[in-house]
Amino acid sequence: MGLIQFYASQSVIKLITYFCQLAKTKIMKSLKHILIGFTAALLMMIILAPHDGHAQVVNASTKKRISVGVGMFTDIWLNKPSDMRTRNINQGVSVFGTYNMPFGKSNFSFAIGLGVSVHNLYWNYYLPKNPSGTFQFAHIPDTISHKRSKITLPYLELPLEFRYKTKSKVAIAIGFKIGYMMYAHAKWVGKDYLLGTGSSKEIVSFKNIKNIEKYNYGPTLRIGYKWFHVNASYSLAPVFTKGTGVDMYPISVGFVLLPF
Repeated sequence: MGLIQFYASQSVIKLITYFCQLAKTKIMKSLKHILIGFTAALLMMIILAPHDGHAQVVNASTKKRISVGVGMFTDIWLNKPSDMRTRNINQGVSVFGTYNMPFGKSNFSFAIGLGVSVHNLYWNYYLPKNPSGTFQFAHIPDTISHKRSKITLPYLELPLEFRYKTKSKVAIAIGFKIGYMMYAHAKWVGKDYLLGTGSSKEIVSFKNIKNIEKYNYGPTLRIGYKWFHVNASYSLAPVFTKGTGVDMYPISVGFVLLPF
């Protein structure tokens, strides 16, 4: 049984590595594949645990140490330019798994894990044509009609948490997370301003946005009861690089479901 667990764990590690590498290539056409693959890998870690005989003790212990969560949130953007407007709700989604290490028999523990968070920023900015081939964000002029302009920011994250859980299953977690930008892209729905065809509606995706910081990091806070938690995080690093005219920091607020 120990040999089976070893090969199973190796398979899970290879699966997670595969999806992380795939996220960096142009083959990845949708971030849904990342979320599905990551969730599948986490579920495999639980399903492949033994279930009979002496292995039941190992399985019970593993379930207590592994947490799998799925959440939704919105971003509140700080330091916006004076001419920028964003939606009240900039919905995002996150999925993560952590391994918990309790401090003896106390209610305190430390957790480390891996996760994916996808942020969406709906704004009144766009990407005008640039002879140099680089993107520069700009306010959408009144002469260009549009329905939607957004930018999607997916991060592969390493969460760290110090946790406290009472006997009544009320939990508080204070932590820090580091994120790596995987595949930022923007979407435009509106008048074709790139080719100047005069079309009233065009859907354009920009897949090679380089003026975004690769790393994101900041403190986190989570409070909950049993499997339902509310959480918040603050980015200490700006999302966009200097010189873009946009020097913004998001505060993310939402909820997390921890069924495992």
